[in-house]
Amino acid sequence: MQLDPREASLVEVFRRLPPETAAELSALAERLAILSSRGAIDWSDSWTDEDLQDFRAASLARLEAEESEESN
Repeated sequence: MQLDPREASLVEVFRRLPPETAAELSALAERLAILSSRGAIDWSDSWTDEDLQDFRAASLARLEAEESEESN
């Protein structure tokens, strides 16, 4: 299966999460999918490429800060 850049970014960030956090996030995503009666969600009108870049940068910065705290 080919992933678009947004999906690939999500997978990359997801893999960096601690296992228990990844499990919680996965369960939340599954619950949201069940709640959605409209099927697929069209994010194109909600997230710009700049929004996604900002979100990714903030997420990576948070992860790096947590890793830094754990190593000290």
